[in-house]
Amino acid sequence: MTNPNWLTIRRGDAPLVVSMPHTGADLADHDKRLVSPWLARRDADWWIDRLYDFAADLGATVVHTAISRTVIDVNRDPSGASLYPGQATTELCPTTTFDGDRLYKEEQEPDDAEIAQRRATYYDPYHAALEAEIARLRALHPHIVLYDCHSIRSVIPRLFEGRLPLFNLGTNSGKSADAKLQDGVAAIMTETGRPSVVNGRFKGGWITRHHGRPEVGVHALQMELACRGYMLEPNGRVDASSWPTRYDPEFAAPMRATLTKILEAALAWARG
Repeated sequence: MTNPNWLTIRRGDAPLVVSMPHTGADLADHDKRLVSPWLARRDADWWIDRLYDFAADLGATVVHTAISRTVIDVNRDPSGASLYPGQATTELCPTTTFDGDRLYKEEQEPDDAEIAQRRATYYDPYHAALEAEIARLRALHPHIVLYDCHSIRSVIPRLFEGRLPLFNLGTNSGKSADAKLQDGVAAIMTETGRPSVVNGRFKGGWITRHHGRPEVGVHALQMELACRGYMLEPNGRVDASSWPTRYDPEFAAPMRATLTKILEAALAWARG
Protein backbone atom coordinates (compact mmCIF):
# COMPACT_ATOMS: atom_id res chain seq x y z
CA MET A 1 0.00 0.00 0.00
CA THR A 2 1.41 3.39 -1.05
CA ASN A 3 1.56 6.09 1.61
CA PRO A 4 -0.03 9.48 0.80
CA ASN A 5 2.52 12.12 -0.16
CA TRP A 6 2.12 13.97 3.18
CA LEU A 7 2.98 10.88 5.25
CA THR A 8 6.59 9.69 5.46
CA ILE A 9 7.60 6.42 7.08
CA ARG A 10 11.25 5.49 7.33
CA ARG A 11 11.51 1.95 8.63
CA GLY A 12 14.17 0.49 10.88
CA ASP A 13 14.29 -2.75 12.84
CA ALA A 14 15.37 -1.38 16.24
CA PRO A 15 12.74 -1.41 19.02
CA LEU A 16 12.06 2.32 18.66
CA VAL A 17 9.37 4.31 16.84
CA VAL A 18 9.91 8.07 16.60
CA SER A 19 6.75 10.07 15.95
CA MET A 20 6.83 13.61 14.50
CA PRO A 21 3.24 14.86 14.49
CA HIS A 22 3.69 18.64 14.52
CA THR A 23 6.59 19.54 12.22
CA GLY A 24 4.34 19.94 9.17
CA ALA A 25 3.65 23.29 7.50
CA ASP A 26 1.28 22.15 4.71
CA LEU A 27 -2.07 23.96 5.12
CA ALA A 28 -3.84 21.66 2.64
CA ASP A 29 -5.11 24.51 0.44
CA HIS A 30 -6.97 26.25 3.29
CA ASP A 31 -4.80 29.37 3.09
CA LYS A 32 -7.55 31.69 1.84
CA ARG A 33 -9.82 30.82 4.78
CA LEU A 34 -7.16 31.62 7.33
CA VAL A 35 -6.42 34.99 8.87
CA SER A 36 -2.73 34.53 8.06
CA PRO A 37 -0.74 31.54 6.74
CA TRP A 38 2.15 32.62 8.99
CA LEU A 39 -0.13 32.64 12.03
CA ALA A 40 -1.42 29.20 11.05
CA ARG A 41 2.15 27.86 11.01
CA ARG A 42 3.49 29.75 14.04
CA ASP A 43 2.86 26.93 16.53
CA ALA A 44 4.61 24.24 14.48
CA ASP A 45 7.33 22.22 16.19
CA TRP A 46 10.01 23.99 14.20
CA TRP A 47 13.03 22.04 12.96
CA ILE A 48 12.28 18.97 15.08
CA ASP A 49 12.80 16.76 12.03
CA ARG A 50 16.32 18.19 11.64
CA LEU A 51 17.08 18.06 15.36
CA TYR A 52 16.27 14.33 15.45
CA ASP A 53 17.56 13.36 12.03
CA PHE A 54 20.07 11.04 13.72
CA ALA A 55 17.25 8.72 14.84
CA ALA A 56 17.18 6.71 11.62
CA ASP A 57 20.91 6.02 12.01
CA LEU A 58 20.08 4.34 15.33
CA GLY A 59 17.77 1.96 13.50
CA ALA A 60 14.60 3.73 14.62
CA THR A 61 11.41 3.85 12.58
CA VAL A 62 10.40 7.46 11.94
CA VAL A 63 6.78 8.46 11.19
CA HIS A 64 6.26 12.06 10.06
CA THR A 65 3.36 14.11 8.73
CA ALA A 66 3.81 17.17 6.53
CA ILE A 67 0.29 18.43 7.37
CA SER A 68 0.12 21.43 9.69
CA ARG A 69 -1.44 20.98 13.11
CA THR A 70 -3.78 23.84 12.12
CA VAL A 71 -5.45 21.54 9.59
CA ILE A 72 -5.81 18.77 12.18
CA ASP A 73 -3.86 17.96 15.31
CA VAL A 74 -3.04 14.26 15.30
CA ASN A 75 -2.03 14.47 18.97
CA ARG A 76 -5.53 15.33 20.23
CA ASP A 77 -8.34 13.05 21.40
CA PRO A 78 -10.32 12.26 18.20
CA SER A 79 -13.58 12.81 20.10
CA GLY A 80 -12.59 16.42 20.71
CA ALA A 81 -12.44 15.95 24.50
CA SER A 82 -9.71 17.97 26.25
CA LEU A 83 -6.65 16.06 27.40
CA TYR A 84 -6.01 18.77 29.99
CA PRO A 85 -9.39 19.57 31.60
CA GLY A 86 -9.47 23.00 33.17
CA GLN A 87 -6.39 24.19 31.29
CA ALA A 88 -6.20 26.16 28.05
CA THR A 89 -5.51 24.03 25.00
CA THR A 90 -6.34 23.85 21.29
CA GLU A 91 -8.89 21.64 19.55
CA LEU A 92 -8.68 18.67 17.20
CA CYS A 93 -9.02 21.18 14.35
CA PRO A 94 -7.74 24.33 16.06
CA THR A 95 -9.65 27.60 15.69
CA THR A 96 -7.14 29.60 17.77
CA THR A 97 -3.37 29.67 18.22
CA PHE A 98 -1.62 28.83 21.49
CA ASP A 99 -1.79 32.54 22.34
CA GLY A 100 -5.53 32.68 21.66
CA ASP A 101 -5.36 34.44 18.29
CA ARG A 102 -8.18 33.63 15.87
CA LEU A 103 -7.02 31.36 13.02
CA TYR A 104 -9.97 31.54 10.59
CA LYS A 105 -11.73 34.43 8.95
CA GLU A 106 -15.32 35.12 9.96
CA GLU A 107 -17.61 32.11 9.32
CA GLN A 108 -14.76 30.10 7.78
CA GLU A 109 -14.13 27.64 10.63
CA PRO A 110 -14.54 23.94 9.78
CA ASP A 111 -17.91 22.46 10.74
CA ASP A 112 -18.48 18.96 12.13
CA ALA A 113 -18.69 17.38 8.67
CA GLU A 114 -15.40 18.93 7.57
CA ILE A 115 -13.69 17.94 10.81
CA ALA A 116 -14.82 14.34 10.21
CA GLN A 117 -13.47 14.52 6.66
CA ARG A 118 -10.10 15.85 7.85
CA ARG A 119 -9.95 13.11 10.44
CA ALA A 120 -10.54 10.43 7.80
CA THR A 121 -8.03 12.00 5.41
CA TYR A 122 -5.13 12.83 7.74
CA TYR A 123 -5.67 11.80 11.37
CA ASP A 124 -6.74 8.18 10.94
CA PRO A 125 -3.96 7.32 8.45
CA TYR A 126 -1.31 8.76 10.77
CA HIS A 127 -2.45 6.63 13.68
CA ALA A 128 -2.89 3.60 11.43
CA ALA A 129 0.74 4.04 10.38
CA LEU A 130 1.87 4.19 14.01
CA GLU A 131 -0.17 1.10 14.85
CA ALA A 132 1.25 -0.82 11.88
CA GLU A 133 4.85 0.02 12.76
CA ILE A 134 4.28 -0.79 16.42
CA ALA A 135 2.83 -4.19 15.46
CA ARG A 136 5.68 -4.88 13.03
CA LEU A 137 8.33 -4.16 15.65
CA ARG A 138 6.50 -5.96 18.45
CA ALA A 139 6.74 -9.07 16.29
CA LEU A 140 10.52 -8.66 16.49
CA HIS A 141 10.98 -7.42 20.07
CA PRO A 142 9.27 -8.11 23.42
CA HIS A 143 9.40 -4.40 24.30
CA ILE A 144 9.47 -1.31 22.11
CA VAL A 145 9.57 2.41 22.83
CA LEU A 146 7.33 4.95 21.09
CA TYR A 147 9.01 8.34 21.38
CA ASP A 148 6.82 11.32 20.46
CA CYS A 149 8.79 14.46 19.51
CA HIS A 150 7.53 17.96 20.31
CA SER A 151 8.68 21.52 20.92
CA ILE A 152 7.04 24.78 21.92
CA ARG A 153 8.01 28.40 22.53
CA SER A 154 9.35 28.95 26.04
CA VAL A 155 6.86 31.63 27.11
CA ILE A 156 3.14 31.28 26.35
CA PRO A 157 1.17 32.74 29.29
CA ARG A 158 -2.15 31.31 28.07
CA LEU A 159 -0.78 27.76 28.40
CA PHE A 160 1.64 27.92 31.34
CA GLU A 161 3.21 30.30 33.83
CA GLY A 162 6.74 31.62 33.49
CA ARG A 163 9.37 29.96 31.29
CA LEU A 164 8.92 26.31 30.43
CA PRO A 165 11.75 23.93 31.43
CA LEU A 166 13.95 22.91 28.51
CA PHE A 167 13.09 19.21 28.80
CA ASN A 168 9.50 18.15 29.56
CA LEU A 169 9.06 14.38 29.70
CA GLY A 170 5.51 13.02 29.72
CA THR A 171 4.36 9.47 30.42
CA ASN A 172 0.70 10.13 31.27
CA SER A 173 1.68 10.29 34.95
CA GLY A 174 3.53 6.98 34.68
CA LYS A 175 0.79 5.06 32.90
CA SER A 176 2.30 4.92 29.40
CA ALA A 177 5.82 3.60 30.15
CA ASP A 178 7.76 1.42 32.56
CA ALA A 179 9.08 3.34 35.58
CA LYS A 180 12.70 2.29 34.93
CA LEU A 181 12.54 3.66 31.40
CA GLN A 182 11.03 6.92 32.64
CA ASP A 183 13.61 7.24 35.41
CA GLY A 184 16.50 6.51 33.06
CA VAL A 185 15.45 9.28 30.68
CA ALA A 186 14.81 11.65 33.60
CA ALA A 187 18.33 11.00 34.91
CA ILE A 188 19.85 12.03 31.58
CA MET A 189 17.82 15.25 31.60
CA THR A 190 18.94 16.00 35.16
CA GLU A 191 22.60 15.34 34.32
CA THR A 192 22.56 18.23 31.83
CA GLY A 193 22.07 20.69 34.69
CA ARG A 194 19.42 22.41 32.56
CA PRO A 195 15.77 22.85 33.66
CA SER A 196 13.71 19.68 33.26
CA VAL A 197 10.52 18.11 34.60
CA VAL A 198 8.66 14.80 34.40
CA ASN A 199 4.88 14.87 33.98
CA GLY A 200 4.66 18.61 34.54
CA ARG A 201 2.48 20.83 32.34
CA PHE A 202 2.85 18.37 29.46
CA LYS A 203 2.08 14.80 30.52
CA GLY A 204 1.66 13.43 27.00
CA GLY A 205 -0.96 13.88 24.32
CA TRP A 206 -3.19 11.35 22.58
CA ILE A 207 -0.28 9.57 20.91
CA THR A 208 1.35 8.82 24.24
CA ARG A 209 -1.88 8.04 26.08
CA HIS A 210 -3.52 5.94 23.37
CA HIS A 211 -0.57 3.92 22.06
CA GLY A 212 1.40 3.54 25.29
CA ARG A 213 0.46 0.12 26.66
CA PRO A 214 3.25 -1.18 28.88
CA GLU A 215 1.25 -4.32 29.68
CA VAL A 216 1.71 -5.47 26.07
CA GLY A 217 5.28 -4.20 25.66
CA VAL A 218 4.62 -0.77 24.12
CA HIS A 219 6.13 2.05 26.20
CA ALA A 220 5.36 5.62 25.12
CA LEU A 221 7.27 8.78 25.98
CA GLN A 222 6.47 12.34 24.97
CA MET A 223 9.34 14.83 24.93
CA GLU A 224 8.29 18.48 24.80
CA LEU A 225 11.32 20.72 24.30
CA ALA A 226 11.40 24.45 24.94
CA CYS A 227 12.52 25.98 21.64
CA ARG A 228 15.24 28.09 23.27
CA GLY A 229 17.20 24.89 23.87
CA TYR A 230 17.96 24.45 20.18
CA MET A 231 16.85 27.70 18.47
CA LEU A 232 17.70 31.37 18.92
CA GLU A 233 14.28 32.14 20.37
CA PRO A 234 13.13 35.75 20.88
CA ASN A 235 11.77 36.69 24.30
CA GLY A 236 7.97 36.90 24.58
CA ARG A 237 5.62 37.16 21.61
CA VAL A 238 6.95 36.74 18.10
CA ASP A 239 5.97 38.10 14.71
CA ALA A 240 6.53 37.18 11.09
CA SER A 241 9.86 39.00 11.03
CA SER A 242 11.26 37.15 14.04
CA TRP A 243 9.79 33.64 13.90
CA PRO A 244 10.81 31.02 13.15
CA THR A 245 14.53 31.64 13.39
CA ARG A 246 16.71 29.50 11.15
CA TYR A 247 18.06 26.15 12.24
CA ASP A 248 21.64 26.54 13.45
CA PRO A 249 23.31 23.12 13.82
CA GLU A 250 26.06 24.52 16.05
CA PHE A 251 23.60 26.13 18.46
CA ALA A 252 21.45 22.98 18.51
CA ALA A 253 24.40 20.63 19.06
CA PRO A 254 24.27 20.42 22.91
CA MET A 255 20.57 19.58 22.99
CA ARG A 256 20.98 17.18 20.08
CA ALA A 257 23.75 15.39 22.01
CA THR A 258 21.44 14.98 25.01
CA LEU A 259 18.61 13.72 22.82
CA THR A 260 20.99 11.20 21.25
CA LYS A 261 21.80 9.89 24.73
CA ILE A 262 18.10 9.68 25.53
CA LEU A 263 17.23 7.65 22.44
CA GLU A 264 20.26 5.42 22.94
CA ALA A 265 19.18 4.84 26.55
CA ALA A 266 15.65 4.02 25.43
CA LEU A 267 17.00 1.49 22.95
CA ALA A 268 19.30 -0.06 25.56
CA TRP A 269 16.35 -0.37 27.96
CA ALA A 270 14.13 -1.98 25.31
CA ARG A 271 16.84 -4.46 24.36
CA GLY A 272 17.80 -5.16 27.96
